[in-house]
Parts: sequence; structure tokens; C-alpha cells
Amino acid sequence: KIVKAGDKDLDGQLDFEEFVHYLQDHEKKLRLVFKSLDKKNDGRIDAQEIVQSLRDLGVKISEQQAEKILKSMDKNGTMTIDWNEWRDYHLLHPVENIPEIILYWKHSTIFDVGENLTVPDEFTVEERQTGMWWRHLVAGGGAGAVSRTCTAPLDRLKVLMQVHASRSNNMCIIGGFTQMIREGGPRSLWRGNGINVLKIAPESAIKFMAYEQIKRFIGTDQEMLRIHERLLAGSLAGAIAQSSIYPMEVLKTRMALRKTGQYSGMLDCAKNILAKEGMAAFYKGYIPNMLGIIPYAGIDLAVYETLKNTWLQRYAVNSADPGVFVLLACGTISSTCGQLASYPLALVRTRMQAQASVEGAPEVTMRGLFKHILKTEGAFGLYRGLAPNFMKVIPAVSISYVVYENLKMTLGVDSR
Repeated sequence: KIVKAGDKDLDGQLDFEEFVHYLQDHEKKLRLVFKSLDKKNDGRIDAQEIVQSLRDLGVKISEQQAEKILKSMDKNGTMTIDWNEWRDYHLLHPVENIPEIILYWKHSTIFDVGENLTVPDEFTVEERQTGMWWRHLVAGGGAGAVSRTCTAPLDRLKVLMQVHASRSNNMCIIGGFTQMIREGGPRSLWRGNGINVLKIAPESAIKFMAYEQIKRFIGTDQEMLRIHERLLAGSLAGAIAQSSIYPMEVLKTRMALRKTGQYSGMLDCAKNILAKEGMAAFYKGYIPNMLGIIPYAGIDLAVYETLKNTWLQRYAVNSADPGVFVLLACGTISSTCGQLASYPLALVRTRMQAQASVEGAPEVTMRGLFKHILKTEGAFGLYRGLAPNFMKVIPAVSISYVVYENLKMTLGVDSR
């Protein structure tokens, strides 16, 4: 493990320079953990601090067990560990993931930008046993509902631009808003938002349950999954959840695109689609939607991990806690990159969902639609509606974070 971690030129051996680099890097991580365990800030760790720190991570041990841990590292018999004893003991122990750092840096459910393709949150054993996990999910769902409602006008504008904008009809942001208000008044800006909020609860619940089952199936014995395992489990859980609620996605698109007085509500819209187009209409755009999950989740996680590691190496001096601003910035940037990668698939999905059956009109396939867009509008056509989509990312993340923190306090959830 040490050779793997330090072997930069991949020759299967460590030269002196690589070994020194590995030790320096490892020592920095150990210093962060030492600081976070040293609750009293006196430069020493005692048995009570070990008990407390492990309890924070969901592991309960007695003081006698903590003293055994101490004795294994304590060279001078003081029953406390100073920095040198801690470093000497751990320096050649390749700790794969340091839970204290991981808990601060978890890619949390608070980053709801309305796409809901993110990898689910992970919970410690204690959180699962005490029922804290469902409170986190409820707080996350509530935060998502508020942030989506606040950014719904931008979301509806994105859908309209994805479906109706073209070279001949070059819809801009102000023009799009004016057109919506002229057609249906200010209330029309929130068309499709009801079902967008309604689908948060079933999708989050199904995704969370599927994620937990897939983790067991992978058979990992670790509390926290490694990146590639999280990506696999998260993508599969996302695919299962999206498959379960996909008809609601189609309804959301149709409701956002409806004209004034076209439907009396969600149920009326569903009945109309079923009567005129049949059950298959509720799964239009399903394939590009599924294909979009992997690039979104993969790039989102990869960018997040890269930003996280860069911050830790450069700026983490006294604590592994990055602070709210850094976490939000990392979440926003990674989510934006994920959306950028999967956007053409999202656009094709929306156009396929919007296809109302016209008598005798040919059914457009995913490939056919890609070819048609590239031929008539060029590569730029695959990114229609990207501006309002990006405009909503920062407000969506900020609003969901504030609401999430307040809901957690109301529900009595400890901040991690």
C-alpha cells in the first residue's frame, strides 16, 4: 500500500525522493487528525479524548479500551500521546481513509440543483441506529423543495429554450420571461414546479434504499466507500430511482410547456397523455436520461474529490474542517461540471419528453434527434437553455444549504 501510494513513476519501486514525498504527505494528514483528536488543544491526546472522538464517528468504546489504544503508542509511560509518539506510530501505517477528514468532506445531499442526479449521502452506524439518517433525508428533501420553488422560473425558462429555441427563434432570457408572463401572467413562471417538488420524496427514498442495498451487494467491509465504489453504487441507485419515478419527469416537462387552460392540473395532464399517446409516452427520453446519469455522477464526484484534495494539501494547516464557503464552492463547481458534461443528453431527453403525438408524425429516436440538432443548429444547439440552467446553480445551492441547516436544527440533527 505504501509503494502504491508513493510510486509516482509507476515502476513498482520507491526511490528516496518518492519515499520522502510520501512521508511528508502522510505526515500532513496525520497532523490534521492529531489536531482534531486533541480536543483540549494541549498538544497531547488522553483516553477521554480518544473515547470522545470515536463517539463522534459513531464508534462507542470504554475508557479501558481507549487506554489499551494509548498504551500501544505511549513510549514514555505518561498515559498520554504527544505529536512525536503519534507520528512515529502511524508514519508507516498506510491509513487508507481517515474518517475524521471524510466526515467533513462528504458530498452531502444539501447540494440540490434540481437535477437530482447526485450520489447519495452516507451515514455512520450510529446515525443509522438512532434514526438520524431519515432526519437528514427529510431536511435535505425540504431544502430541495424550497430551493427548487425559488429557482422554478429559471427551470421553466430552461425547458422552454431546450424545446422551442432554434436559429430562427433565438429566445433570450429577458425575452423568454416576457413571453411567459404575457402568455399566462406571473403565476405561469412556476408551471411544472408542483410535480418537480412532489418527486423529491419518492426519488430520494428509493435512491437511498437502493444505495444501501448496492453497498451490501458490493460487499465492502468499510464504513465509507472508496470513490469508484461510490460512483458505481451511486449511478446504479440513481438509475433505479429515476426508472421508478420517470413518468413524473415526463409530466413535469409537459406541465412546464403547457399553454394557459390546456390542462386543469397534473391528473388531467396524465389522463390526456394516456388517452392520446398511450403508456409508452410516459417513458419518452428514458434512454438519454439513463445515459446522462453516469457522466454527471462521475464528473461531479471526480471534480469534487480533486478540489477537496487540492484544498487539503494547500490550505489545511490546523484543521481538516474546510468551512462552509469551501464546501459550497466545491459542491457548486463539481455540480456545474457534471451538468456541462451531461447537458446534451438532458436536452435530447427533454425534447423527446415534449413530443406530443401528431397523427401520422414519425417517432423521433435519440440518434435521429442528435443528428437533426447537429445538422440544423450545429453543436451549439445541444446547449440551448444552458444560461438559465447555470444561473440557477448558485442560488439553488445557497438556498438549499441555508434551509437544510435550519431544518436540521428544527429536527434536532447534530451538525457533523
